[in-house]
Amino acid sequence: MKNIKNIIFDYGNVIFSIDFQRASQAFKNIGLEHIDDLFGHRAQANFFDDFEKGKITAELFVSEVKKFVPTATNQEIIDAWNALLIGIDEGNLELLLKAKAKYRTFLLSNNNEIHYNWIIEYLKHKWNIADMSAYFEKDYYSHLMGLRKPNADIFEEVLKIHNLNPEETLFIDDSPQHIATAAKLGLNTRLVAPGEPLKEVLAEYL
Repeated sequence: MKNIKNIIFDYGNVIFSIDFQRASQAFKNIGLEHIDDLFGHRAQANFFDDFEKGKITAELFVSEVKKFVPTATNQEIIDAWNALLIGIDEGNLELLLKAKAKYRTFLLSNNNEIHYNWIIEYLKHKWNIADMSAYFEKDYYSHLMGLRKPNADIFEEVLKIHNLNPEETLFIDDSPQHIATAAKLGLNTRLVAPGEPLKEVLAEYL
């Protein structure tokens, strides 16, 4: 095993389970039949990217979606958008604490205002925690950084701020395009397979 000293975790489908098909179906249920042309795991319309970079507000995001489904209410759009969010599997928080005890750990998540707010409420009610900050040296969210994966600048920012050596850093993500960028920057990478539990991902490192 390489000399890993730092681990950067993705959030969705690494720590926190999400299901794009649930959101797809929810949007179709409110009349947005071609949602899959606008939003998906590998690519999405520009206003989705802008939302994940914090360049547009939640209100503007909803209004952009509403152009494609004018009969839907704002709340229906928000609920459809949040439909992909499932939650954290039992044991994952404990695994993160074990990793933090052995490595410098970080969270690097493509996120947005609506999903972030839902997640914060979920963490309070389900896990009795205010946020994810206790589980990492630092947690980063794209909409608060103004940057998003798979662009190299978001990785470079985290590496620079914390003076991380890419050769000593492992990046864990479920998106091949994010993994590809990290690899080009010299990070060690671990692609998470669909449905693969965090316990298996971290087995060789813990």
